Amino acid sequence: MAIKKQYAVIGLGRFGTSIARRLHEAGQEVLGIDIDEEKVEDAIAYVTDGVISDSTEEKALLSLDITNFDCVIVAIGDDIQASILTCMLLKNLGIQKIIAKAIGKRHGQVLGAIGVDLIIYPERDMGERVANQLLSPNTLDYIELSKDHNLEEVITPSKMIGKNLRELDVRAKFNVSVIAIIRKGDMIIVSPSPEELLQKEDILVTIGSKNDLVKFSSID
Repeated sequence: MAIKKQYAVIGLGRFGTSIARRLHEAGQEVLGIDIDEEKVEDAIAYVTDGVISDSTEEKALLSLDITNFDCVIVAIGDDIQASILTCMLLKNLGIQKIIAKAIGKRHGQVLGAIGVDLIIYPERDMGERVANQLLSPNTLDYIELSKDHNLEEVITPSKMIGKNLRELDVRAKFNVSVIAIIRKGDMIIVSPSPEELLQKEDILVTIGSKNDLVKFSSID
């Protein structure tokens, strides 16, 4: 299991709900927030708690203890003004990490100027991919092989640098297979030897179940 964190998703449309659902399925605490009662009711099965609230009101955000959350995802739909104002309030309140949906280039530029940490354009980044990045911060990219299994590129955890694959015994300890190593950006070692020493900045190409990969990619 990934380390349990608290996420707030503001805006429970299709995009926001897809992120909330993936995080919730991974055992994370997820607060779903929307001004529309019907959207909150529709998403209630995919969040730890659902709240009807206006995120453009500072008092409303403070009443939700929003400053205690590890990450807030602003997934407000077509209301650009509400999106920008919400992000401004969150930034002023000192939220650790803010991720926001942008519906266009200019919207994204404003969010960037506010100081949003990660700006998502839904046409390029699906909610599933965003949630996977949150759960597995060391994962650079992934390919979904099936409902339960992925192939992922993972930054070598610092604890594994200087050790060989035999010593680490990744397959036995994490139920994950290292099928290749990408070194210095262009050298690919396919089916690496058990004696291969892992180097700093190596990227491990791994395969396994989604849950096992989350655990592996969360190693410090």
